[in-house]
Amino acid sequence: MSNEIEIGRGKRGRRAYSFDDVAVVPSRRTRDPQDVSVGWQIDAYYVDIPVLAAPMDSVMSPATAILLGKLGGIGVLDLEGLWTRYEDPEPLFEEIATLEGAEVTRRMQEIYSAPIVPELITQRLHEVRAAGVTVAGKLSPQSTQQHWRTVVEAGVDLFVIRGTTVSAEHVSSTAEPLNLKRFIYELDVPVVVGGAGTYTAALHLMRTGAAGVLVGFGGGAAHTTRTSLGIHTPMATAVADVAAARRDYLDESGGRYVHVIADGGVGRSGDLVKAVAVGADAVMLGSSLARAQEAPGRGWHWGSEAHHPQLPRGERVRVGTVGSLEQILHGPSDTPDGTVNLIGALRRAMATTGYSDLKEFQRVEVVVSPYTPNNNR
Repeated sequence: MSNEIEIGRGKRGRRAYSFDDVAVVPSRRTRDPQDVSVGWQIDAYYVDIPVLAAPMDSVMSPATAILLGKLGGIGVLDLEGLWTRYEDPEPLFEEIATLEGAEVTRRMQEIYSAPIVPELITQRLHEVRAAGVTVAGKLSPQSTQQHWRTVVEAGVDLFVIRGTTVSAEHVSSTAEPLNLKRFIYELDVPVVVGGAGTYTAALHLMRTGAAGVLVGFGGGAAHTTRTSLGIHTPMATAVADVAAARRDYLDESGGRYVHVIADGGVGRSGDLVKAVAVGADAVMLGSSLARAQEAPGRGWHWGSEAHHPQLPRGERVRVGTVGSLEQILHGPSDTPDGTVNLIGALRRAMATTGYSDLKEFQRVEVVVSPYTPNNNR
């Protein structure tokens, strides 16, 4: 059955859905929230909660990566951010928080024009390793060839290659592209790669040997990709499509399971619930964790797209502060808007629908029910 609609006589388009467009349906069984397991495992690493922190300067510092690891998740450091460009970036975080108007983008471009210092990559990753938590770092595809050896030699446990979009077949007439399949094959650490927004793109990434695929394209709170490039991936459809690629690759490869990680559009606890419901094994959180008291952004949130030197496709956005990182993940909550106690809400949703673990919960019934202020109860 096709869900394509006619845009005009010469163009048809497939209908796609965001997390706001779908809802989870309770079944005949319920259970106690304390009987629900929200743990998952990627490669050799068991993770207590299905949360990776987005590698964004407003979200992750070495200190918050360590704290998130102790709270059960995985903090991914941006190895092209301020922490690997400056010995002490704290004054720059203070400055970014006070920028106003038209100066924001220009000044951020200046700040991020400083070169990446390989010794600082090593130093930051060693700080996280010394704390005894899982060490994860991110490079963009453009920087991977230059800095990957430094990252691996520093002892990273999980290598993340993350861009606005990442393909297994990048074509360039001016430079040799990163050969993902050869690169991943030669590494001794698991690689998570993305973003991808379609079945075909994800399947090709899975065939490179990636341990996980990030699903998303310009869907984060700080992105302006849709308005600047006209490109957008409604997340519910994207995650479900990539989950289908995971299923088919599992058969194709003779049993190799690749994790699907929703990266974008997960701003509140209900989005986390629905991401898992449509097929995600875990989520990568940006704005949700930028609201933490410990977040480096001081109530502001931005990604690498906000300071791109030629074509900025993001903004510094005000997300405010709602509580500590522990409260945001595990509660207790004093607000009903889904910004605090994300894992408690996930447990409650799984318990209410009768599922005991994340893999089971991926089979929950989902309906199309577009959100409006009048039908949210």
